[in-house]
Amino acid sequence: MALFSKEIRNRSLFFADIFLSLFSVLASYVIRLELIAMFPTYVASMLWMLGISVIIRPLVHFFFGIYRRLWRYASIRELILILASVTTSSLVISALMLTLFYVGLFPGFPRSVLIIDWLLSLTFAGGIRLAFRLIAESTSTASLKAFGYVRRKKSILVIGAGDAGAMVVRELQKNPHLNMKPIGFLDDDPVKQAIKIHGIPVLAPLDKISYILEVYPVDEVIIAIPSAPGQVLRKVTEVCRRKGVAFRTMPGIYELLGGDVSVSRLRDVDISDLLRREPVRMNTDALGEVIEDRIVMVTGAGGSIGSELCRQIARQNPGKLLMLGHGENSIFSTLLSLKESFPGLEIIPLIADVRDFDRLSIIFDRWQPEVVFHTAAHKHVPLMETNIEEAVTNNILGTKNIVEVALRYNVQRLVMISTDKAIRPVNVMGATKRIAEMLVLDAAHHYDHAFTVVRFGNVLGSRGSVVPRFKRQIAAGGPVTVTHPEMRRYFMTIPEAVHLVLQASTMSQGGENYILDMGQPVKILDLAEDLIRLSGFEPGKDIEIVFSGIRPGEKISEDLWDKGFAYSPTNHPDIHRVDSEEVLSSHELQTVVNQLYQYAKEGKPEAIQKLLSDTIPGASIMVQETDLNMVE
Repeated sequence: MALFSKEIRNRSLFFADIFLSLFSVLASYVIRLELIAMFPTYVASMLWMLGISVIIRPLVHFFFGIYRRLWRYASIRELILILASVTTSSLVISALMLTLFYVGLFPGFPRSVLIIDWLLSLTFAGGIRLAFRLIAESTSTASLKAFGYVRRKKSILVIGAGDAGAMVVRELQKNPHLNMKPIGFLDDDPVKQAIKIHGIPVLAPLDKISYILEVYPVDEVIIAIPSAPGQVLRKVTEVCRRKGVAFRTMPGIYELLGGDVSVSRLRDVDISDLLRREPVRMNTDALGEVIEDRIVMVTGAGGSIGSELCRQIARQNPGKLLMLGHGENSIFSTLLSLKESFPGLEIIPLIADVRDFDRLSIIFDRWQPEVVFHTAAHKHVPLMETNIEEAVTNNILGTKNIVEVALRYNVQRLVMISTDKAIRPVNVMGATKRIAEMLVLDAAHHYDHAFTVVRFGNVLGSRGSVVPRFKRQIAAGGPVTVTHPEMRRYFMTIPEAVHLVLQASTMSQGGENYILDMGQPVKILDLAEDLIRLSGFEPGKDIEIVFSGIRPGEKISEDLWDKGFAYSPTNHPDIHRVDSEEVLSSHELQTVVNQLYQYAKEGKPEAIQKLLSDTIPGASIMVQETDLNMVE
């Protein structure tokens, strides 16, 4: 028992392989010759084969890394490795034996023993490792029981009988210390009904979940469908909440991009899961052509969108990743995370302000970025209504600087991240982003560069967004403040938004304004109620919801589409292109930008607002005070 209280030592397997190699050769001769009178004729070849096998087979196993494995966690991958190693060693042994036979080193050699020896060696090598694994697992469980560590196992119902669901069940079976016992799957695939996966039955389709939770003693439900849209998770969580059953989920497919699916990734269901859309196809080949082996820069790399961009870009094997940001703490935090996940990637953290043209010039000259994703911007609507000059210098001047240095140092591709608030803007933040869009598109048209704009709505969980604020209010016992009962916004998860931004970047020829399809707008009131329920409370009963009124610069609902312009589809169903949009001439645009910057330096917010309102088609920006306590 002491032997199996630790991982099986590979030196034990080494000596076992030597013994079994000898036994396999002897058994092969016995099976082939059946101890007939002519057996002495083959003694010499048998001795040679014994000697060769005892040397060659362990050496080949060592070369294939067989002795560097933890066999208590063996899987199909390890079985394939054993097959490859045994087959290779048998081929080497066969070549040596046939060579020695044909040069006359021994008189008789039954060639069929080579095949028999291969089959026996494969059986012995795989069998002994399987036996060690079974003994190790049973001994581990026995040890836990002996010390009183084994509690009643929780009964687990797994939603989804696909690859992720099968993986969850297998890991739960392999790790008894988790004290979780899978009792069944639910899956809508009619082909999978009543079959067993790893010995666990598919009990019923998903619409029978309420019945299954009543009939079976389920302690926890695990949703193991990374591609499941939000309505599926909503249905499961609502039933579980009514039945008082705990539930967890796998992250969505966009969160798992490039990462392994494992039990360790299970987490509580979040509001982003309930709004998740069904994933669409991914053109990874085109994305690789844009990013692989190239020097890629992300501005605003410490922000919510910027940091996720860095993560997804890192998975595409860039030559270098340049992380540019103004806040050292956020850049440092993102850098540490990326270094852990991508230790082989050269990542350059760059602390700089996009308003500092000279600093940007030095950086671009030194590092020569080929692709730039520009996310650096001030984004909080009420905050920018009070800090109008900052919105101009950061969002407009900062973008102007990025565009100019990108042109000067021949950046091949530039993608600016914009917002739905840039359409018919009623606030300073949206208006400054619209001017920034114009700067990028104007440069693309005049210099024939692949510069483009990608516009989308709110992302769930970004810094300062409504979801973290609601969570803080729920944790404090309420009330949860909603501005208006009919307030609606488009929402998308951060990983999904970033994935679509990267997909859009592959389509750019220069001068395009892309719009991401955000699905249907969501009522902020519904969002608040969902968050309250996910926190284990009932809205209006445990946690109150109060309406605070629309804030300066806000609309009841945002627009992704300006009805006055034409749009066309792209080769990605969630990305559309603006075909026509009113823009200023280059001279007019530069005049407006210079005047806005002058007003910002002179501290004239009213003049800035009036100029923005007069310049941007459909804009209606008014000078107002704002309540900073209501920052979203």
